[in-house]
Amino acid sequence: MALKIAVLASGSGSNLQSIIDAVTRGVLHAEIALVICNRSDAFALERAQKAGIPTATILHTEYKDREAFDAAMIEQLQCAGCELIVLAGFMRLLTPLFIQTFAGKIVNIHPALLPSFKGTHGIADAVEYGVKLAGCTVHFVDEIMDNGAIIAQAVVPFAPNESVDVVQKRVLEFEHRIYPQVLQWIATGRVQQNGRKVSVQDTGLPKALTNGHFLVSPQLEDGF
Repeated sequence: MALKIAVLASGSGSNLQSIIDAVTRGVLHAEIALVICNRSDAFALERAQKAGIPTATILHTEYKDREAFDAAMIEQLQCAGCELIVLAGFMRLLTPLFIQTFAGKIVNIHPALLPSFKGTHGIADAVEYGVKLAGCTVHFVDEIMDNGAIIAQAVVPFAPNESVDVVQKRVLEFEHRIYPQVLQWIATGRVQQNGRKVSVQDTGLPKALTNGHFLVSPQLEDGF
């Protein structure tokens, strides 16, 4: 039976689209049971509706506090029978109530190589700092922002004269590859967590991609 996932988004939903596409191609064995947005103008809603996926718009501004907002989301997610919560550009900090309700069942993708450059401007912060490598991280979510155990990372180089927009586009290409891959690993029961250590069964050693300049660990499989 396909893993029932929910996607939480606040904006354009490009990572949501990559997940939809992976399901359509048959490489991700999951059912997107619900897409929740906290903004009525989020393009992610249109992407989901075009794909025939149930949606819910829950405006955080209509609730007295974060706990009440999260409680409304929890109700919708439980009613939909969601087994894994996927954050895809969801620009709200989750409360302990939410995280404890779905403990060990929430994942996020962050546009930086954690634990460096946490927060909402990961790529810009990395470029400004002058690092030589950028990338993205898929991790479990705990009660500290961008802190949960790391499942997979993609590494991309960039030159000092490249703009944030250029680097962001390069990183985003790999976000769209590793996020559906991680979800497939989870859907097939291959991800094991022991504290901060996460292992994925039946994957090879990390390998360089596209002329040896890009690195993904654990390595991607066919179709991703």
